Amino acid sequence: MSSLDQNQRLHPSCRDKTTVSSDSSDTCEPAKQPLQGLKLASHAVLEKAQERGRLKCSKCGGSRMFFCYTCCSLLGVSLQEIPVITLPVKIDIIKHPNETDGKSTAIHAKILAPNDVTIYTYPCIPDYEKDKVVLVFPGPGAVSVQDMMQCLLDMTESRSHGSSHEPCVKRLKSDEVQGATHTAESPESGNPDETKALESRVYPLQRVVFIDSTWNQTNKISTDERLQDLLRVELKMRKTCFWRHQKGKPDTYLATIEAIYYFLNDFHMHCLSREYQGEYDNLLFFYSYLHSVVNKAKTAAGKC
Repeated sequence: MSSLDQNQRLHPSCRDKTTVSSDSSDTCEPAKQPLQGLKLASHAVLEKAQERGRLKCSKCGGSRMFFCYTCCSLLGVSLQEIPVITLPVKIDIIKHPNETDGKSTAIHAKILAPNDVTIYTYPCIPDYEKDKVVLVFPGPGAVSVQDMMQCLLDMTESRSHGSSHEPCVKRLKSDEVQGATHTAESPESGNPDETKALESRVYPLQRVVFIDSTWNQTNKISTDERLQDLLRVELKMRKTCFWRHQKGKPDTYLATIEAIYYFLNDFHMHCLSREYQGEYDNLLFFYSYLHSVVNKAKTAAGKC
């Protein structure tokens, strides 16, 4: 499995990846906009924890704030004080081994959605069923979230007929999406039979893979033969709010937690055919708070 992290690393998940420059030339206002209007749990518990300062992790001895990104455990706050989210699909994060644990947002997802998120450190990669798993990563043949479901259905049908995988050329019509996805409601509302229907029929998507790495280090993981047969999904263009700047990279390079959040947002609307009402906003619980802390510090220093 993995070691995890708190700060930020860029996620190469689409031609819209991760970086908000922390250059003094950057203005704060554009970075604030994407985080406005989120339905978030109260940050009061984080404010109190910040006032108390860093604590020593009882497992590894590291000095940490809010959580230990090495041990994936909370510090200074309890599980009852933070939001815990149920996701509509399982998330796997493949972390580059050379990445500094303290510079990744992958840990945010693991702590806030512990039952649905797993982090692996490369070269540890599970064996995936190619017609049930997608890799969120740009490149030739990558499809949109909106087209993803039809492509997976095509792959499943192709396999059932014993033929090799062919590129998907048609999109899932909105009524077809609704016919598939409305056979069950969300995992949290419904009996076990409905949950089974959600997992086995509604998708066929069962798992989504993200790479957690700086852009310059993604090639080794993205070209690994164990990921080559997975359908690639590319997110539409969005700008990052990330405060850690990767020199020479555009502001469309998303932090890992941003990529996961935006994928689920699109998945909810395009694949589940439901109006998005903030169901996954709390994935940005830590991220939005840290973003505000960084912006306040920059403003105080006259950099904003």
